[in-house]
Amino acid sequence: MPDVSILLPVRNEAAYLHRCLRSLVRQSFSDFEIVLVDDGSTDATLEICEGVAASEPRLRVIPRPGRGLIPALNETASRARGELLARMDADDLAHRDRLQKQVAFFAEHPDTGVVGCLVKTFPRRWTLEGMLRYEEWLNSLVTPEQIARDLFVESPFAHPSVMMRREAFESVGGYQDNGWAEDYDLWMRMALAGGRFGKVPEVLHFWRDRPDRLSRAKTRYSIQNFRRLKMHYLKQSFLKDRHRVQVWGAGRSGKVFSRVILASGMQISRFIDIDPKKIGGRLKDAPVCDPSALDTGQQDPLLVVVGVKGARELIRARLDRRGWVEHRDYVCIA
Repeated sequence: MPDVSILLPVRNEAAYLHRCLRSLVRQSFSDFEIVLVDDGSTDATLEICEGVAASEPRLRVIPRPGRGLIPALNETASRARGELLARMDADDLAHRDRLQKQVAFFAEHPDTGVVGCLVKTFPRRWTLEGMLRYEEWLNSLVTPEQIARDLFVESPFAHPSVMMRREAFESVGGYQDNGWAEDYDLWMRMALAGGRFGKVPEVLHFWRDRPDRLSRAKTRYSIQNFRRLKMHYLKQSFLKDRHRVQVWGAGRSGKVFSRVILASGMQISRFIDIDPKKIGGRLKDAPVCDPSALDTGQQDPLLVVVGVKGARELIRARLDRRGWVEHRDYVCIA
């Protein structure tokens, strides 16, 4: 049995598949299989896969009628034979040492359930500014503590860059269709189960950005559904058994997320802001106060919802100086 199974669902990726497969078969770590499920492709994808498989015994091609990404992902996992499951997308490229270094990370950190790596989006000339900011933020989270701290800000991994222990994956029920991003949902369920995350601090995955990528084309990856996902899991962790919350941020981000909070059945006791034009007013029937209000008496849990670059770090420093503990007293979200 191979040590690693690469999970590769594909659909109509003939334009990119050759380069992707070439980057995998040339890996410096050789004890792996590629479990490729063709999800009803109508272009030359299946022909390309079968052509490569004829000379590459580690590639297993499984054709099936198109049923969508999540069923295809779960089928790749159910057909996998390795104890380590590595994700890959058909339009991406893997560094030659990606598998080797992720396997070595697991050997050195037996308590880790998921390990990612740093990523680089390409082609750079087409990559939008928002994607470049996300890449910068993603690559700034390396240690388990950094990843856990920012779990509610955004998904801390590029999905096709991760490797998972089969046991950690199966223990939370694999991929699920809950109406939002299947990978972010998986990380949340793993975190709830006490899972530990890590990253190899090197660029080992090259992540293609394209206008028709699923995260832009499908509603399950919309910003609204990401907010719903975050609130769903906040209520199972940081906000469990709580009915009221404070929100730091009376600007656009705070207003938008406050609607998600109220729709979940929770109340907002007050907003915190530093803008003198907002302080003293009301928002969503709650008062807007300056940060000194956090120094008095019993406090409801605080959600820090800010979108201005650099503001999150300043607020963290301010709360830390007052003795507030992140993920006990407050959580940063976006």
